[in-house]
Amino acid sequence: MKPLAITAATLTTALGAGNAVTLDALQVQRTGLAPARFMDMPLPTWTGEVDGVDAVAIPSDLSEFDCRNNRLAWLGLQQDGFIDAVAAARARWGARRVAVFLGTSTSGLLQTELAYRRREADGALPADFHYGPTQNTFSVADFVARALQLDGPAWVVSTACSSSAKVFGNAARLIEAGLVDAALVGGVDSLCLTTLYGFNSLELLSTEICRPWDASRNGLSIGEAAAFALIEREPAAPPQGWLLGVGESNDGYHMSTPHPEGLGAIAAMRAALADAGLQPGDIDYINLHGTATPSNDAAEDAAVASVFCAATPCSSTKGATGHTLGAAGGVEAAIALLAMRHGLMPAGLNLLHRDPSLRMHYLLQNREVPVRRVLSNSFGFGGSNASLVLGAAK
Repeated sequence: MKPLAITAATLTTALGAGNAVTLDALQVQRTGLAPARFMDMPLPTWTGEVDGVDAVAIPSDLSEFDCRNNRLAWLGLQQDGFIDAVAAARARWGARRVAVFLGTSTSGLLQTELAYRRREADGALPADFHYGPTQNTFSVADFVARALQLDGPAWVVSTACSSSAKVFGNAARLIEAGLVDAALVGGVDSLCLTTLYGFNSLELLSTEICRPWDASRNGLSIGEAAAFALIEREPAAPPQGWLLGVGESNDGYHMSTPHPEGLGAIAAMRAALADAGLQPGDIDYINLHGTATPSNDAAEDAAVASVFCAATPCSSTKGATGHTLGAAGGVEAAIALLAMRHGLMPAGLNLLHRDPSLRMHYLLQNREVPVRRVLSNSFGFGGSNASLVLGAAK
């Protein structure tokens, strides 16, 4: 593919709101995870909760979209001058030529959960519950497009953990086809009880802070996040980075377990490299999917080692942010951009004893070196896989 300019990017996670606080946390190796306190949930686990989401007020003319997921989206959009960057793109290309492609898995589930707690005596949901504009997975894209006055194509991808990586591919294809000139991409996923209890029922939640690549890793720490990037056909000013390649695959191996040999992951990584016209040795750093479940880390290590030299530096940043599910691909793309702009390969956090059966060069300490190209992996339930190749601004 022809490289596409990433002219703006921002992220809001449990580490804080915006690029600066995120970079600071990565540099000092601070985690945003803490023992779960969300909704007084009794599960013994750790979560990555974003502070202040409940206090966010979304625009009054969009009040029907009011739910935790869209409040988190609105909080994220207000960071790093992102709204102004989108406004400039809208003025440059026209509102109909700027698309909105976002990933999510939770959408407005929490709003629905709260509504069910307030059912009427006859079982009816409360009259002030707006099911259509909040529960619908399209809600966040509809809300963002309306809030930012964008009239181009808009949709949501909901393929679990690969959702907000796959939207980069949507943007690249529509720009290449000449249907749009720019696209707002990313993902938003907020905490809700359905997600937390659901992962607990799958025995995938860790009772301790998650430890990707650790010999005693035993599960996820769920987080929430909003991450956005603006991709344009060509930049009007020096961009923050470049989208060089996108690779996608679906191995369909199992509903919730990755292929043990990582066949789908291998296909996605090779496709991303081919799309970028690069060889494995051209990648400086790999941001792993790295969820800290025994099967996921083992399968990803096998897959990455089959494509790359085992000495390629890599790490998972989920020890800092938690697994932000449908927002993970967008979060980790934004972290990759920070890594390239500031010459930082972030260490994986919380690791006590490295698993000796895993072969890749997993970073235990930050490495401050020039970073030109990053591969970012996002591998979801059902074997839905996506890999992005991102390049530094020249």
